[in-house]
Amino acid sequence: MSKITTWFTALACALVFSIGGALAGEKLKVVYHVSEIEKVPFTLGNIKNHIKGVGSKDNVEIILVAHGPALKAFHEMAADEKISKRVTDLQGMGVNFEACGNTMRAQAVSITDLLPNMFQRDEGGVVRIAELQSKGYMYIRP
Repeated sequence: MSKITTWFTALACALVFSIGGALAGEKLKVVYHVSEIEKVPFTLGNIKNHIKGVGSKDNVEIILVAHGPALKAFHEMAADEKISKRVTDLQGMGVNFEACGNTMRAQAVSITDLLPNMFQRDEGGVVRIAELQSKGYMYIRP
């Protein structure tokens, strides 16, 4: 199976489970993982579509964890205007954006250098993702 087919299959399964959980009255918990800067716009689009797909922000709790080169897309001074607007819009829909503390140190940025309302995860991005998965969050990496 090609990489694209595998990705679409995984996304379709996630959406099916999302819709099923929402219909059953459960608030779905999802963690999106992005580490590649070129995938940031696509990931933000996936999150918007995810919320729409489950009916509303009331049916899903989403956390995006960014680390590695992807975090540069969230630097306030360097962020693309379109990315900044998408982040603000998604935050208004209840999405939490978390930055890897290890990456922040490597990129020599502080929380005030990032887009507003981002959270710093000192334990590191991958540790945070594993923690969320252990708490029942579904993992999606576009």
